[in-house]
Amino acid sequence: LVQELRDSCCGPKSQAGASFIPALRQAANVAALPGIVSASLAMPDVHSGYGFCIGNVAAFDMDDPLAVISPGGVGFDINCGVRLIRTNLSEADVGSEDVREKLAEALFKNIPVGVGAGGDIPCTMQELDRLLSNGVDWAIEKGFAWKEDKDHCEEEGRMDTADPKCVSHRAKKRGLKQLGTLGAGNHYAEIQVVDEIYQLEAAKTMGIGKVGQVCIMIHTGSRGLGHQVATDALTVMERAMSRDNIDLNDRQLSCARINSREGKEYLAAMSCAANFAWVNRSCITFLTRKAFSEVFDRTPDDMDMHLVYDVCHNIAKVEKHVVDGVERTLLVHRKGSTRAFPPHHPSIPKDYQSIGQPVLIGGTMGTCSYVLVGTERGMAETFGSTCHGAGRALSRNQSRKTLDHDRVLKQLHDKGISIRVASPKLVMEEAPESYKDVCDVIETCQDAGISEKVVKLRPIAVIKG
Repeated sequence: LVQELRDSCCGPKSQAGASFIPALRQAANVAALPGIVSASLAMPDVHSGYGFCIGNVAAFDMDDPLAVISPGGVGFDINCGVRLIRTNLSEADVGSEDVREKLAEALFKNIPVGVGAGGDIPCTMQELDRLLSNGVDWAIEKGFAWKEDKDHCEEEGRMDTADPKCVSHRAKKRGLKQLGTLGAGNHYAEIQVVDEIYQLEAAKTMGIGKVGQVCIMIHTGSRGLGHQVATDALTVMERAMSRDNIDLNDRQLSCARINSREGKEYLAAMSCAANFAWVNRSCITFLTRKAFSEVFDRTPDDMDMHLVYDVCHNIAKVEKHVVDGVERTLLVHRKGSTRAFPPHHPSIPKDYQSIGQPVLIGGTMGTCSYVLVGTERGMAETFGSTCHGAGRALSRNQSRKTLDHDRVLKQLHDKGISIRVASPKLVMEEAPESYKDVCDVIETCQDAGISEKVVKLRPIAVIKG
C-alpha cells in the first residue's frame, strides 16, 4: 500500500496521472458513495483496482432511494471464484514425478486454457438463456454436475435475480463458446495435498481431514461474458449519473441508483454472469473428474471426487445484516473479497451449519492455499467477509521485467510441482514473488477474528493459461 502511494506521487505510475489511483485513495472514494452503510472496508490482500480497490467490501442500503450499485465494486470478471474438490487419494498415490506429470498433462489436455480459449461444452444461444437463468441447475440437467454439487455452492449456484433479457447479444456471443474454459491471468486448476490441519473436526466435516489427502482447486470466473456485462453497464451508467446528478470523486466508480432502471438491469445482468461462472466451474469440474478417471482408471465417484465448496469473490448480493442493532436489507459489494458467514447462518449448507461457511483462499503459483471458516465477529464487522488471496505486490509489467522465466520454473520443479502453462509470460507474472505472502494475509485475518484457519493445502501440480 505504501509503495502504491509512493508510485502515485513520485514513481513511474505518477506519469499515468488519474489513470492510476492507489488502493487507499480508492477505498476512501468508495466511502463517499451515496447510500453506503457503516464504512468502506479493505481486506488484508488489498491493492489498486478499477474503481473499487481489490479487497474492497462496501454495503448499500436497499431502502435508501439514493443508494447505488457500481460495476467497479464487482469487477470485470464477475463471480471470479474458487471451488475445492476432494478425493480419497493420498500423496503416496500421486507422489512420483511420473504420476504428477501424467495428471498435469491430462488436466491440460482436457481443460482449455489461455486468453480467448474456446471450449467443447455444447450450448446453443437458446440454451444459453436457460443457463443464465438457472445456473448450476442447467449443468446438473445436462450431466456436467452432480446433483449434490449444488448444495455446496454459494447461493446454491444460482442467483434468482438473473434476467437474460438484460444481457447483450455481444456478451452472450462472447460466452457461448467459453463454457468449461479456464482463461488466463491468475486463473488456474491446481492439484493440492492437505499439508496442515488446524481444526480437525471442521476439516472432517468437510471431508478433508487427513494430512496428505489429494484435492483439486479451480479458480476462474465468467470469462468474456462477464467482462462484456461490466463494459456494457459502465457505458449505460455514465448517462444515468448525468441524469440523476450523481457526483463522484472518481469516474471509474460509475454507478446508478439501485432502484433505477439502470441499477435493476445491471443487477439482473450481473446475476446472469454469476450463474454463467458457476456453470463454467461446474463444467471444469466435469473435465477434471474425467482427467482423473483417465489417469487412475477409476470412476470419479469411486475416488470420492465430491465438491467441498464453491465461493465467489467478485459479486454484489442482496443480504440481511444487523447494523446498529437493527436488521437491514443491504446490497453488499465484494470485490476481491470472499463471503465468510458464521455457524448457523441460514445461507450455508446444512452439513456445515455447526462449523460455519467454508472459505477458500487460493495462493499463488507454487505457494500454499487455505480453507477457512467464517466467524460471528466477521459477520458483525465486515458484513461476513474476509480476504480472497494473496494480492499482487508487483504489477504484471514489473514481474516480466524483474523475474527470470527459467529460474521460476526451476524453483517450481525443485519443490516437486509439475506445471503446464499456455503462455510463457504468465510464468513470471504469476510467480510467488509477484504477490504478497498469502500466509501473512491469512494470519492477519485470523488475528482480526474475521475468519479462522481450518486446513492448509500445498500444490503438487498447476495448470494455467
